Amino acid sequence: MPEWEIEAKPAYSVLKVKLSPGESVTSEAGAMMLMRGDVSVSTSTGGGLLGALVRKVAAGETVFVNTYTTNSGGEVWFVPSIPGDIEYIPLNGESYVVQDTSYLAHHGDIRLGVAWRGMRGLLAEGEMVWLKVEGTGGVWVSSFGAMEKIELQPGERITVDNFHFVAMPSNVRWEVRKFGGFKSFILGGEGLVFDVTGPAKVYLQTRIMPPLVKLLQKYFRR
Repeated sequence: MPEWEIEAKPAYSVLKVKLSPGESVTSEAGAMMLMRGDVSVSTSTGGGLLGALVRKVAAGETVFVNTYTTNSGGEVWFVPSIPGDIEYIPLNGESYVVQDTSYLAHHGDIRLGVAWRGMRGLLAEGEMVWLKVEGTGGVWVSSFGAMEKIELQPGERITVDNFHFVAMPSNVRWEVRKFGGFKSFILGGEGLVFDVTGPAKVYLQTRIMPPLVKLLQKYFRR
């Protein structure tokens, strides 16, 4: 396992990974901030990611991931595309579902694929795409804003706005639904939510992109 640390938390976090000879780390394309030492880069579609990120293709975004490998030692720094925090989730044969925009990097024998492509709500601002991350190693996830980790007891249930979701174990019980009745769904500003039942560990982000986009659109129209 490579050595790593996260600095500048929680608003402008940077992930610094130190690689020993023969070690490698994989990240989403465009996340690399700095490389130091003997580091080579190879690019691939990330296996299941090619099918999982159809939404990104339609939006003109990349579906590629980069793998950084060293023969004699090196270092790679990664940063998310938006301001926020970074957390590490260790995997020992387990699997997690991760919001596609929250995947940053991983190491080890990890497989990436599609977990769920959600419903398109009338005002949900786009399709929900969740990735499935499974295997042995670990994954780094990022958030817009700070990261909150919620520990649910058996039978305990919470309701989460879909855009605030970052990650959770794939075996957690959950179901997606509209927010309230039809009037709340149209006017309440929430769109789709999902109910999560414990036991569960859920990672959430404190900020979401749609309100920021709406705010910026006011200035673009001037």
